[in-house]
Amino acid sequence: MQFASAQAIKRDWIGSWAASQQIPEPQNALAPEDLHDATLRQIVHLSTGGSTLRVHLSNAFGTAPLHFTSVHIARPLSTSAAKIDPVTDKALSFSGESDVIVPAGAEYISDPIEYPMAALSDLAVTLHLDAAPAQQTGHPGSRSTSYFVHGVLVSAADLPEAKKVEHWYLLAGVDVAAFPNAVSIVAFGDSITDGHGATTNGNDRWTDVLAQRLQASPATKATSVLNQGIGGNHLLTDGLGPNALARFDRDVLAQPGARYLIVLEGVNDLGGLTRLGDVSPAEHAALVHRILASYEQMIVRAHAAGIKVFGATILPYTGSDYYHPGPASEADRQAINQWIRAAGHFDAVVDFDAVTRDPAHPERLLPAYDCGDHLHPSPAGYKVMAEAIPLSLFAQ
Repeated sequence: MQFASAQAIKRDWIGSWAASQQIPEPQNALAPEDLHDATLRQIVHLSTGGSTLRVHLSNAFGTAPLHFTSVHIARPLSTSAAKIDPVTDKALSFSGESDVIVPAGAEYISDPIEYPMAALSDLAVTLHLDAAPAQQTGHPGSRSTSYFVHGVLVSAADLPEAKKVEHWYLLAGVDVAAFPNAVSIVAFGDSITDGHGATTNGNDRWTDVLAQRLQASPATKATSVLNQGIGGNHLLTDGLGPNALARFDRDVLAQPGARYLIVLEGVNDLGGLTRLGDVSPAEHAALVHRILASYEQMIVRAHAAGIKVFGATILPYTGSDYYHPGPASEADRQAINQWIRAAGHFDAVVDFDAVTRDPAHPERLLPAYDCGDHLHPSPAGYKVMAEAIPLSLFAQ
């Protein structure tokens, strides 16, 4: 049997936008009745553009098949409203059909659609579910407003009665047909990559600013940025999202066109060790060893897939309202950053610590770059982080 899909045309693809999937925490999940006969409109910010795109739906943490009765794309009129330009509304297909049943634990990619999108532009993805998933899959840290309402309203120009929430659900990526030599950078991390402290609907995470810089340079315009950060993520233990090594295949190796990887993970492991009290020097040493070993695992697995790996130094977090790190934890951070900077480990180093620390108190964020909790940067801090990344790392 032949389907009316785009398999007849050979294309190379890169991811233009992505979000790591997890089970939403109870406070970030929607009530099951909210997703019964529900239209959900979500807005995403692309990094690179293209004439053809496709969309990734996710039921990665679902425990039963999930029926999407309809999925549409359109150009939004604003990043902070549910209004779309109805002339641009198009239905997606899946093996030629307008609906799709995504198996439990799976991701599903739409058929390609000719749909020109500029770099750094916004896309509204509107989907309808007839029944709520048995277990939700999503990305709580969207820093973007989503809209949901009952009924089949996937083509509606506006959703004035919709409820609003700052999370994404069931949406894992948007790919574009690639230019020659086009590649993707995967930014793999925790809440500092996810953008805690960034402006809601403002697209000013460090990954967004990096994408802007790449588009401004003719040498790197064909390079996309995929934000695979999860707030609260750990290298070594599950918690907010699967641990970094457990999600590495899906969030890094499976990303279309991935050729570069920036790793910024570890502060939650460091902070969590002593959050409830001091521990022995042996426990500090053991944690540092396990963190460095996890970096080595990422390097080995990425290199096997032809991906260069850049290590990002861990930002200062003394004074953190949540972790309250002492001198021993700061010594752990310094030891890890020394290893990251040393030759023979990562393919290159992105020294976020050097550009965000307070020169007078290097164990702390510079106040101008601190969102206020002494752990996460402000938009100004995210900007200086992005500006610290040499674009020469990505020159083709």
